[in-house]
Amino acid sequence: MSRSHTRHELSQLESNLRIEIGKLAQSKNISLDTQSSSRCELIVLLTQAGLCEHPLFSQITQVDAAVCQLDIGLYGLCSDCENEIEAERLDINPVEQRCTQCAESHQHEHRQELRLTH
Repeated sequence: MSRSHTRHELSQLESNLRIEIGKLAQSKNISLDTQSSSRCELIVLLTQAGLCEHPLFSQITQVDAAVCQLDIGLYGLCSDCENEIEAERLDINPVEQRCTQCAESHQHEHRQELRLTH
């Protein structure tokens, strides 16, 4: 996937998330300017509104991370081992942060943490 294609996909994903975040804010009677705020401002506004636990917050932060990685030339590298993330994984989810092996390890560790805390 080319860099411009990736940037376009991330932009589309961000646009869709901004619409959904706007609907969420409206349903909770929270004033958020989702269209003119930068991604950083939007993340801060969501944090201040107490929506950090909402899946849309996680999704917009993942988009922000992927765009930042693209800007500095690190897009597609695993956040854990720094090897390349498989192209198929990025085709499925352009904000993927881990290669298959590290994702499986992370998921296993997370399950263990859940068992220990519950």
